Amino acid sequence: MAKFGELIDLNVPLLLDFYAEWNDSSVAMHPILKDVAAAVGDRAKVIKIDVDKNKKLADALRVKTLPTLVIYKNAEMVWRQSGEHDANTLIHLLQKFNE
Repeated sequence: MAKFGELIDLNVPLLLDFYAEWNDSSVAMHPILKDVAAAVGDRAKVIKIDVDKNKKLADALRVKTLPTLVIYKNAEMVWRQSGEHDANTLIHLLQKFNE
C-alpha cells in the first residue's frame, strides 16, 4: 500500500480505472481512456488497475462494480463513480480538478 500512497500523492489529477479483462464494460473503456490520456497529456495521469492482480487494493477501496473510476488529487479522493463514461466527461473532470 505504500506504493499506492506515493502514486496518489500528485499535484495533478490522477484518474484510476479499476477494471478486469473479463468485464465487457471495463474492456469498452480501454480506448476511451487512451483518448483521455492523450487529451490531458502531462496535466493529469490515467492509470489502469487490474482488480484481479490488485485484489487487496480493490478490497481496501471497496471496488464492487466494474469499471470503477476514481480521481485523486494531492492524495485525496475527489471523485468516484462506477460504470462507463465518455471521454469528454472524463477530460472535463480532470481539467476541473487541475484548476
